[in-house]
Amino acid sequence: MGSSGTFGKSQTQQKSRTALRPPPLFHVLMHNDDYTTMQFVVEVLQKIFSKPLSEANRIMFNVHTQGKGLCGTYPFEIAETKVSQVHSMAREAGFPLRCSLKET
Repeated sequence: MGSSGTFGKSQTQQKSRTALRPPPLFHVLMHNDDYTTMQFVVEVLQKIFSKPLSEANRIMFNVHTQGKGLCGTYPFEIAETKVSQVHSMAREAGFPLRCSLKET
């Protein structure tokens, strides 16, 4: 009887570890275009991604010089929502700014 109790406990512990595995993470990447202003990109980074001004400027510079910049890393649903928010904010302002997701 002692053996089966240990076996049951081991199975429970194993199931708990599986159930507690963190969700996969996704990078949110912002892409450069020829129309969106640098100031608007900084504003988006501050509003949607809660970046301080210095970090928002650094990311904006990466977008401008390297063609893309990493805005943050999030679980899928949060990353997807942030991309949608960027696209909505850009559309309302008349800019073609785009973001994408990339699994880490």
